[in-house]
Amino acid sequence: MNRVGFMLKVKQDKLQEYKEHHHAVWPEMLDALRRTGWHNYSLFMRKDGLLFGYFETPEDFQSALLGMSKEAVNASWQQLMAPFFESLQGARPDEMMLELEEVFHLD
Repeated sequence: MNRVGFMLKVKQDKLQEYKEHHHAVWPEMLDALRRTGWHNYSLFMRKDGLLFGYFETPEDFQSALLGMSKEAVNASWQQLMAPFFESLQGARPDEMMLELEEVFHLD
């Protein structure tokens, strides 16, 4: 199982609404994530909107993203989420995730 960490930046004026959407993620989106190998998926956010995401997958990061890109619900979710993020420059949020290098893991 591969561990993946990534970062994005939520706009300061959208923090609360972003959190509310993630308290009620669409069931079909949750099913798609599970079906494409996203396990133990968590999001953490600082007060300034810096978002750290973590998940485990049998694939690598790019393969996990590719799997989700083939899910119809993902396009709708990414469209809904796009206004919440800084610096997307016309891209979908899942195209702008900055993958972090794992430097330590206590096993």
